[in-house]
Amino acid sequence: MEPLYWLLDARLEVAGSTVLWREIVGNGFGLASALLGLRRVVWAWPVGMFGNALLLTVFLGGVFTTPQALDLYGQAGRQVAFFTVSAYGWWRWSRTRRAGAAPEGAAVAPRWATGRERLVMVGVTVLAIALAYPILLALGSWGPLPDAWILVGSMLATYGMARGWVEFWLIWIAVDAVGVPLLLAGGFYPSAAMYAVYGLFCGWGFVSWLRTSRASRRVPSPSLPSYAEAVA
Repeated sequence: MEPLYWLLDARLEVAGSTVLWREIVGNGFGLASALLGLRRVVWAWPVGMFGNALLLTVFLGGVFTTPQALDLYGQAGRQVAFFTVSAYGWWRWSRTRRAGAAPEGAAVAPRWATGRERLVMVGVTVLAIALAYPILLALGSWGPLPDAWILVGSMLATYGMARGWVEFWLIWIAVDAVGVPLLLAGGFYPSAAMYAVYGLFCGWGFVSWLRTSRASRRVPSPSLPSYAEAVA
């Protein structure tokens, strides 16, 4: 149990601020999950779930007495949502890989969402933020409106990854654009740095999945039959 106790309590000083090692380790697992997701490897999901469990304790600072002592309920809630949606993604990607439905032995075949799926995404986003904001405000979450978007956008992006939608990378970039300044203001420096790096990484992931989706749609044009074949 010694490694577990060390992970829960270990901390270091960065520029005069106390930072928990579990925040660093949790974000490290998150980045590893993203790298595996870019390569469409099933292990992206369980690796990310371990990171979610660690970060849940970080963002409930008032509950777990972390140095920041701030409760970001939206950030904490999204770790629970990540864990739940990741279980679905793990199941879906495992099934796709076993069925051999994705090219090159990957676990998912990237594609753009359909017009109907995009309309549903927009509607769900608006409704979910409208519901999450007053709840987070009532709970006393620090920065309830940006926290609501981070929560909802993260859930939507994770679901999009499970479905293989190319757009999920763009949603993550929009989440990171809000998350970096919020986390910096709250003193969650490793998480803010992770968001910044992850935003750049998402640009790379978007280009990679876009190329893969285009390549999978290319079908060689059938050659015209010769005159002899046509009259035979």
